Parts: sequence; C-alpha cells; structure tokens
Amino acid sequence: MAKRPANYHTRQGQRILDYMESLGGTHVTVNQIARHFEDTEEIIGQATIYRHLEKLAAGGKIRKYVLNEGKSACYQYIDAVKCRDHFHLKCEICGDLIHADCDLLDKIEKHLLCSHNFKINLLKTVFYGTCQKCLAGGAYEG
Repeated sequence: MAKRPANYHTRQGQRILDYMESLGGTHVTVNQIARHFEDTEEIIGQATIYRHLEKLAAGGKIRKYVLNEGKSACYQYIDAVKCRDHFHLKCEICGDLIHADCDLLDKIEKHLLCSHNFKINLLKTVFYGTCQKCLAGGAYEG
C-alpha cells in the first residue's frame, strides 16, 4: 500500500475546515461540530473531528482554546479572521465563549505588564460568568 503524503486531505477533513471557515470567528466545541454534521445527515465521528481539528490547529488554520483545566476545549477559525489576542468571557450556563475587546481590559493587561512585570497569556485567560442572552432569559441563579 502506498504511503499517503503528510499533507494528505480527506473529504471529511475538508468538510470540517469548510464548516469552521463558514463560522467566521465563532467558537465551537467538538460536540457542536458533530451535531452540525448529524443535522446535515453527514455523520463524522468525534475521533475524526478531534484528529482533524488538531491538524488544523497545528497548521495555523484554527485556534484551540482549552478551558476548565483541560477538561474541555473549543475551536475558532482564524485563517481569514483578524483575531487579535484578547480576553475571553465564558458563560457558565450556555457555554458560549465571547471575545472581550475592551479598552479597560487592555489597560489592565498593560498595567500588569508595566507595574507588575507580568505578561498575561491571553489565550488562556478566561472570565467566567453569565452572558447577556442567559441573563435576559432568567437563567442566572446567583
């Protein structure tokens, strides 16, 4: 059997990339991706999705965000999206991950660097709470 070249692309891998690209900069989990393909009646197993997402992340096409101390991750297409490093907000109710492009948070980041000689890893910095949609829906139990 002939060996496949290292950059070999499968139809399923291309479908996953196309789907990620169609989302723009929206963050999604493997479960959400699998559900999308189930809804379109094109079943792609989670192991296959994980494998292709890891390849896409290694190739710089998507960004992987690890949350909850490595227990879960979400992914974002970045090839065409100008996604600068920024803080993220994670809704503890619906699971959405939201970009926090905010001048005040930018000032906090700069303050920590200048005054405390501490550089925050923005890819791993996430604030947990309740998003606007869940607050409006009365889902907050705090």
